[in-house]
Amino acid sequence: MSTPSPALRGVFRSLRLYRAEAHLLSLAAFLPEVAPGARLVFDIGAHAGDRVRAFRALGARVVAMEPNPLMLRALRLMHGRDDGVSLVGACAGAAQGRATLRLNTANPTVSTLAAGFTEAASGAPGWEGQVWDDALDVEVTTVAALAVAHGQPDFVKIDVEGFEAEVLRGVAEPPARLSFEIVTMARPAALEALEAAAALGYRRFRLTLGESHVWETDWLDRAGMEAKLRALPDRANSGDVVAAI
Repeated sequence: MSTPSPALRGVFRSLRLYRAEAHLLSLAAFLPEVAPGARLVFDIGAHAGDRVRAFRALGARVVAMEPNPLMLRALRLMHGRDDGVSLVGACAGAAQGRATLRLNTANPTVSTLAAGFTEAASGAPGWEGQVWDDALDVEVTTVAALAVAHGQPDFVKIDVEGFEAEVLRGVAEPPARLSFEIVTMARPAALEALEAAAALGYRRFRLTLGESHVWETDWLDRAGMEAKLRALPDRANSGDVVAAI
């Protein structure tokens, strides 16, 4: 039997982490607090599809965007026969076009369009050994264009490794709630995303860290969330800000 390539090993690693049953059950229990009553969800950066499965378990339709061809193939195997899931092999950004996706084949969950993200990771505690060793020319579309094609979402989840602000700039009609990832080693990108969300009209923000599926804060205004993000210790690593109109 041939040994899987480093890229395939990276895919298998992601599937083990994010498709574990305990993780999926915990996520499905938490999502009704994150996106109450959502019937149509855009999953921007679907990766291993844990949010796809959890939202489908709650009865929501999902438009899942994933540019990595190997991860997209895995998503098609898992969800391609589900009429409630639409898979889009592209990235999201501020405008339609093309861009270079930097791939971390050993750890594909941190592949990114943001050059500053890979630079910030260099020498950052907890990011030792992370290498973006491949690149891919990808299509870029917008959340606004997805809404034209699939309908106005009730919730948008954005997890794109430092490119969240650009995705937010491509939103034309903000849903009642959305979420965007923050990473402490790329703190300026997190603060830029918060600013972009506020520009869309979001006034209340709440934070959850890592894959804890618990709230780190109550609802805060923009200033309160900015202060919280600035004060987070580096060891917090990552989390998601949920924004509400």
